[in-house]
Amino acid sequence: MDFNPEVVERISLKIEEMGVTVDREKVVSKLKLLVSEFGIPVEEAERTVTNELMREYNLTGPGSQSGNTSELKEISDCQPDDWVTVEAKVVSLSIPPSTAIAQKGIADDGSGAIEFVVWEKAKANIPELEERKWYRFESAVIDEFRGAPNMKIHSGTKITLIDEDRPLIPTIAQIANLKPGVASVRVKVMQDWETRHDQMEQTGIVGDETGTIKFVTWKNNNQEKLELDKVYTLYYSTVDEYQGRLSLNLTNAMIMREDGADIEVATGNSSVSGVFIHMGSGSGLIKRCKVEGCTRALSRQNYCPVHEIQNEFRYDLRITGVVDDGQKATNVLIQREETEKLSGIILNKAIEIAENNPLGLDDVFLKMQTNVMGRYVTCKGNDIDGTILVKDIEIMKFSSERHASLLNRAGESLGGAE
Repeated sequence: MDFNPEVVERISLKIEEMGVTVDREKVVSKLKLLVSEFGIPVEEAERTVTNELMREYNLTGPGSQSGNTSELKEISDCQPDDWVTVEAKVVSLSIPPSTAIAQKGIADDGSGAIEFVVWEKAKANIPELEERKWYRFESAVIDEFRGAPNMKIHSGTKITLIDEDRPLIPTIAQIANLKPGVASVRVKVMQDWETRHDQMEQTGIVGDETGTIKFVTWKNNNQEKLELDKVYTLYYSTVDEYQGRLSLNLTNAMIMREDGADIEVATGNSSVSGVFIHMGSGSGLIKRCKVEGCTRALSRQNYCPVHEIQNEFRYDLRITGVVDDGQKATNVLIQREETEKLSGIILNKAIEIAENNPLGLDDVFLKMQTNVMGRYVTCKGNDIDGTILVKDIEIMKFSSERHASLLNRAGESLGGAE
């Protein structure tokens, strides 16, 4: 295949800046070997060829690779752009996301775990990997995908089956120390949210002694659902990062429930004072599933996402909304007691309204919205993934000075535009 001259030129100039003149044809040859024979993407091949030439000419610089690739390395020490040899157990295999990938999974050596992919073009030269087997991977490439390390297995990788089942104890990480990649955590389920995507199995919040984090499970082979207030050890969860926030993907994780266990979750205390500017569609009088241990809200058709259609249910009140302090908008989730205080509508009155008016639940929502919107409030509670779970709400009287201050801060946040 023909390579973009810019790729060849970038590699050559980088080496020449260190005082060595490199043959362009040599660069092209190395790129062709990696891309055409080993099936490595061009971007990864560019980094690899650069590092290889730096080693060949005994050069040093940012991103240069150090060490002997035949020297055994622990997964926890592997860094992007390294060519490594590791001995690890394949703890899980998952469906490849692309036809260019023959196998995808997670390997663990006790020091840590890492996702790996086997390129389709490399399939003929290496054995098919099996779960719960130990292997020696020689000359694998550590890459980075979406901020997480990833081990690439290409045609130049030598894989040898280790004919013994070595003891393996996964490292349990604390939420406060998580980073993109693969991690095992011991957590308590704090929230179980309603899913808003057809392919999503479950989503919510889990926490440990150091903090909280959002989790999501996508539909895949009837993965076990987590129960509210229960403690689980989640082995080999994928830690993703999006817009600076971390989340756990449990789709292919190993889930072990600890009956009778508890965790004192560190959630922190937060407060916001401002105007109630939005009330979400899941607010008002709602129905909850009555199955023991389940508190999920039912749909209008009395459908529970876990226990399906429920002929019996219990009513509850809640408000999901937004409070604006003039500088930023904060999501709040208000449960029954504080909802009654804010809206002035108690549960029994809400049930009476719903059962005696044509609009039913919608009539409760509209009356509550009228009573809540535009009110000045102070909400205090735990901040979980950007939403304050309100434990206490204070209703403030209208103040022209406070109102002017909010408007002024709003104007400042917009850059003072008139």
